Amino acid sequence: MTTYQRIFGTGPRGLAFGLISLALAIWLHTDLALAPLHGAPVVGFVALGIGTMITLSIVVWSLKALPPDKRGRDLVKAGPFAHVRHPLYAAFLVGFDMGLAIYMDGWIFLLWAVLQYPLWHLNITGEERLMEQEFGQDYLDYCETTGRFLPRIVRPPESDVPPL
Repeated sequence: MTTYQRIFGTGPRGLAFGLISLALAIWLHTDLALAPLHGAPVVGFVALGIGTMITLSIVVWSLKALPPDKRGRDLVKAGPFAHVRHPLYAAFLVGFDMGLAIYMDGWIFLLWAVLQYPLWHLNITGEERLMEQEFGQDYLDYCETTGRFLPRIVRPPESDVPPL
């Protein structure tokens, strides 16, 4: 794993995909002239504000749990990593993208925000392969108990049989 991959992962590539798809959504929004999502500017500002605060909170929490110099070196399962494997990416997907979509007041932007999930699932596979190579079975076990971007509602049952 290179130093760049350790620190940034697939974030820059995912950001580029997100911005390109947002530009496409803006272009489609002007061409399709769909009805507004809510039509109330205050709703948009509140949604963007809440989304930004959620995003910033999760980013700070993630950076405290796993500082950049330890990325790709330690398998952290504490803090936000106890709930999702990629909390930095999840923060933007859940908080900022949804808040931005509501702020932009168009159905196409809501669709854009929802479509970011499969796009990021594809984007993240290489990073997860690197983590598997680095941490082996410990990472695979961690993957079984935590979701990529959203916490798992149903977790595998704990084994009653003590380890050998």
